[in-house]
Order: sequence, then C-alpha cells, then structure tokens
Amino acid sequence: MPQIQAFRGVRYDLGHVGALSDVIAPPYDVIDNSLQNQLYDKHPANVIRLILNRDEPGDDGDNNRYSRAAKFLRNWRKEGVLYQEADPAIYVYHQVFDYADRPHTRRGFMCRTRLERFGEGSIYPHEETHASAKEDRLKLTRACRTNLSQIFGLYPDPDNEAQDILEEAIREMTPVEAVDHLGVVHRIWTVTDINVIGRVTAVMAAKPTFIADGHHRYETACNYRDELAQAGTLHEEHPANYVLMMCVSMSDPGMIVLPTHRLFRGLPPVSSDELIAKLGDCFTCRIAGEGTDLANPIWEQIEMDGDQGQMAFYSAVDSRWVVARITSVGRERMEAVAADRSADWQGLGVSILHRLVMDNLLGASQLPKPEYVHLVEELVDFVNQDSPTEPEYNLAVMVMPATIDHIRAISEHGERMPAKSTYFYPKLLSGLVFNPLEP
Repeated sequence: MPQIQAFRGVRYDLGHVGALSDVIAPPYDVIDNSLQNQLYDKHPANVIRLILNRDEPGDDGDNNRYSRAAKFLRNWRKEGVLYQEADPAIYVYHQVFDYADRPHTRRGFMCRTRLERFGEGSIYPHEETHASAKEDRLKLTRACRTNLSQIFGLYPDPDNEAQDILEEAIREMTPVEAVDHLGVVHRIWTVTDINVIGRVTAVMAAKPTFIADGHHRYETACNYRDELAQAGTLHEEHPANYVLMMCVSMSDPGMIVLPTHRLFRGLPPVSSDELIAKLGDCFTCRIAGEGTDLANPIWEQIEMDGDQGQMAFYSAVDSRWVVARITSVGRERMEAVAADRSADWQGLGVSILHRLVMDNLLGASQLPKPEYVHLVEELVDFVNQDSPTEPEYNLAVMVMPATIDHIRAISEHGERMPAKSTYFYPKLLSGLVFNPLEP
C-alpha cells in the first residue's frame, strides 16, 4: 500500500451544532433533489452546503455553488462551527446496520493516503469514471482546497491485524455517534497515540489498495495535485499529495456487497418466448412463473446458487420471469465478443449481461442508461408502477453482484468492471472529518 499518514482533521464542534446526526450526509452522488432539500432544512451547517451546494438564479463564473461552498467552509472555521484537531490522528470508523434481518458492524479507519495514478503503483480502480463528474469535483476541490469526503479503499488483511491494533486502542474510549437517514449508526474515535499509529502504518506498508467507492474523487485528487505541481506550488510533503481515505479490510465480517439490478428502457417489447429464442443455445432457460410476487423467491434461489452466469429476466409484455444460466456455448461466445478482456472479467455476471446478452444477443448496445436498483423490492416497485399499456421498462434483470475476490482479481489485471457492478452498503458519511489540502 502507498504511504499512509495520520493528519489533523477538521471536524464539527458539537458545542456549536448540537447533534452530529443533524450535520452529516451521504455521498453527493446518491443525493437526489428531495434529499438535498431535506438536508438543507435539517441544519444551517449541514455538510450538504459543502458537498452539493444548490444552484441559484444568477450564478456565474465567480458566484456559484462552488464559491458558496468555499465561503461556508471559511466562515464555519472562523466561527468555530468547525475546528482543527491539535494532533495528527487516525480516525476509527464503525458502521452498525441491519441486513437480511441480521445485525452487522463494518469497521475501518480514516487516514491520509499518498496519491498514485492508477496503473503506476499499488492503488487499483475497479469501475469506469466519467469526465463530467471529475470536472464537477475538481471545481469544488479548487474552491474549498479540502477533501470533504473520504475515498473507500479495500486492502487485503486476512487476520484483520491493522484493524485489531486500533480496536484495542479504542477499547476504553467513548465514540462520537451519528445516525443517518436510513437508520445506520456511525461511530468515530480519534487515535493520536504515535506508537499505535506507527504500528498500523507498519502493518499497512506492503498492502495494495483497491478503490471500492469514490473513483471520481480519487482521480480528482490526482488532477488537483498535478495542477499544483505545474504551478510550482507543490513540495514533497504538501497535503495535496495525499487524499482522505477510509481503509477497510477485505476480511472484515461487516463487508457486504449488494447487487445492482437493472431495468432497461428504450428496448423494443420482447416476450418471454422471444427472449428465450434470442438467448438461444448460449443459455439454458426456464419460465419461472408470472407476476412480480415471484421476484423475491426467484432472487433468493439465484443468490443461494451463487452462480455469476445465472440471472433472471422479467418481460413486461407477458409479466413472465425467465431464469437463464450460461452454457459452455455461451461462454465460448463470451470469450469471442470480449476477447479484449481477461477470463475473470468475462465470467462476471454484469459483464455477461451487458457484453453478451444486451450488446450481442439482443443487439441493444445503444440503449439509454438503465434504472439501477439494489433491492428486489425496489425493482418490483418500478415494474408495478410502470404503465401496463406503454411500459417504460420492457425488460428488468436481476443479476449477481461482483464479490471482493472479483474486485481484486479484475483490478490486478488492470481492467475496470462495467458501471454499477458493485454497491457497498452502507455508504460512508460525509461530515465526520475533513482533510485540509493547504500547508
């Protein structure tokens, strides 16, 4: 792993803001207009005003949502709403949540991580990025000169050695706690003991990092660093050489990757029989029944089987489910149409769905972006609310998520997965700690 460091984080002063729950927010890219308004109304110092400030009438190149975010940040620091830690720290971060009717705790820690361009070191991406999102985040970084949200990094540690060192250090400490809009409990502890920090740094020294979430923000951090270097204002230990990162062991028992199911728009109507004909000898298919009430039992069986080559299609034409499993012929076809990719990439469920089924067998490579959902209940809601006579989504698909092992293998090949191959639940909060990028 690249060099990690403790840092003097900037944090909310609870004496000024009251409850931390009132000023935190999920990552900017999962916030819709409704949630943005709720967060604006929740507290005048909610972090939404920094990470996703509203557009306002009359905005121009000098006065806009980025300049407003920077002004809020400056004012809050001057007024004592935010303060900077006296000593460099590593921040232990737990997320307590329920999934599948069971309690879980995901454990990690936040630190500064030295930046490396993808492909030049031991930090690996796993998904594609988009230029517009990176430009948006770069404008915000230029204005605020602060990491406002952490990157989510995974690292291999079969015995959870690094995290266990920190767990022992915080055993008698009381955390600061926040509860988000989904009911997830977030706890944070500050570790300033230089011996503990040194031990954790030593354990992490040789470990690679795989970006789980925050690809756009990571590449933005690299771009911002390079801008400063070109301007001649970057020295070896300048804070902009680093990025705020949440580090989580791949072996942590709280690590959960949710599926991302698809509802396709812009596709001509296709019945279950027509779909089976188009899939041909590339898949073995069976009609699993009719109606959205079968979605949960069908998904439960697919999830239990754990086969990346198995997926379920719902046709809006006849309301029937087709469960399909790739055959040896299908795998040969996949090898041919994805010859530019590794066997690990070719075997991924979302790769099979997009490259083989949608692009090749259905000839639907130019469709609009699908609707992405993570829970079966969300998919069912979209289907049930759709127009029965002129449905927006003629085809819905339930597909297996990539696993942690897939992320590591495909990343090490230097490849990136199709968009929305993973969904790490729960999301990391913004507003727990900020990383200043000024000396």
